[in-house]
Amino acid sequence: MKDALLTFPTTDPSGLPVEFVGKRGALFWLALKTGFLTIITLGFYRFWMKTRLRRWFWSAIRPGGHPMEYVGDPWEKLLGFFIAVVILTFYIGIINLVLMFVSFSVFSSASIGYLASFAGIIPVWFYARYRARRYVLARTRWRGVRFGLEKGAWGYAGRAMLHWTLTILTIGLLWPRMTFFLEKYITDRTYFGSARLHQGGHWTMLYRAAIPFILSLLILGAGAAWMFWWDPLVVSSDITIEGITRSFDEMMDGGAPAFPVVGIERLVVFPFGLAGLLYGAIHYRFVSKRLMANQKTSQGITLSSQLSGPRVVSIYVFGSFIAYLFLVLGIFCLGLLAVVNLGPSVVMGIETDQYGARFDLPRAIWLVLLAGIYLTVFLMWNVLYSTFVTFPLMRHMAKTLSLPERYGLQVVSQRDRDTFAEAEGFAEALDLGAAI
Repeated sequence: MKDALLTFPTTDPSGLPVEFVGKRGALFWLALKTGFLTIITLGFYRFWMKTRLRRWFWSAIRPGGHPMEYVGDPWEKLLGFFIAVVILTFYIGIINLVLMFVSFSVFSSASIGYLASFAGIIPVWFYARYRARRYVLARTRWRGVRFGLEKGAWGYAGRAMLHWTLTILTIGLLWPRMTFFLEKYITDRTYFGSARLHQGGHWTMLYRAAIPFILSLLILGAGAAWMFWWDPLVVSSDITIEGITRSFDEMMDGGAPAFPVVGIERLVVFPFGLAGLLYGAIHYRFVSKRLMANQKTSQGITLSSQLSGPRVVSIYVFGSFIAYLFLVLGIFCLGLLAVVNLGPSVVMGIETDQYGARFDLPRAIWLVLLAGIYLTVFLMWNVLYSTFVTFPLMRHMAKTLSLPERYGLQVVSQRDRDTFAEAEGFAEALDLGAAI
């Protein structure tokens, strides 16, 4: 293995490039086929579907022209899921029983118990995220050398709880600090063979990625102050909720509002501000990854990312529009078909003996057909999302990544294979493992 890595050049100023050779059409048909098999097997093929999609994506990413490999086993995932479900069922059942007993005994109310039960599952959620990432890295190889992540899921969960608490208490001001230190905790425990990664930099550098989000917040705040304090929209000293509601209803009906309204066109600030918040959130998520990737190093190995924030946002907006437009239209057509052929009473949940109104088919057959169409709509939504969001995102992230320094690859040796009793089971059971 060392001899193979010695063949890498070390003087190319552009660094070792990362290629992406996958084709959108091939992914579409693979996602469609594996999604269909998942539906007809009532979800059991899900673990094979994820494995095949990951192998496709990993093989399309080729640093230095050599494909990545994903060697995860779907049977391993399936058994791990069952193990995790048993453990979580026992954990949640016992914890909920104790919390509800204490809630009724001490507070004479169930609300405290429900709140404490929800809080009790949050650490498990963070634990599952770390374990899922560790499993994926342990089943990823490049030129035969395994990646790996040290144990530390509960340490990650504790730090995540602490950082989230600080972030909430500071009204989001320390969000970049949380992002940086949680990523640093994972990166400093990540290996490529014998080479250990290190996350450099400082958490304050991530505020650059948050500039669009911060500006949008300032615009919304200034707009709200302008329209409701400095120069109010409603010119009246006697404003009530009922009066505002009545004014709105009268304006929608084309009449005059109950209160005099000045400069209502200024409300356009809020849609633009909310759109800016969406842009800023996506921009922060990925540009922060770029900033941290440029500070990730190992001995003799560095990373360089040229990821474009506007390009990522355009991918998200365009791809999500296609996927969700199909989803909304599909559900609308499904509801229309159900109303036309079964009657509005059935759709509203009222019992009726009516058969199909348009076609002479029994109600049971119509219900089966509608269920099939419903599953098909969500299948196509998932296929379109993978094709128009996941695919271009991974392609862009891969093609904008390179290794400027890589002479350290010459001394990388193999690491032992990590074993997992539950694989990604906790992430699957908590619905964290749906993403590639």
